Amino acid sequence: MSMQLGGFLEDTSGEAGMATAEYAIGTVAATSFAGLLVWMMKQSWVKEGLVSIFKAIFKF
Repeated sequence: MSMQLGGFLEDTSGEAGMATAEYAIGTVAATSFAGLLVWMMKQSWVKEGLVSIFKAIFKF
């Protein structure tokens, strides 16, 4: 529930810090996913698979 006081909204629901916690969880999840992608791209089987896919696509 919000109350309007002097043109500003005051949060009276007790969840004032939730947005910051949600951003922190989202940031951790995004960096974890990026780390997983970096690890995968360093694997030889991923590189070989991508090379074979692109060779098949661009074969003239």
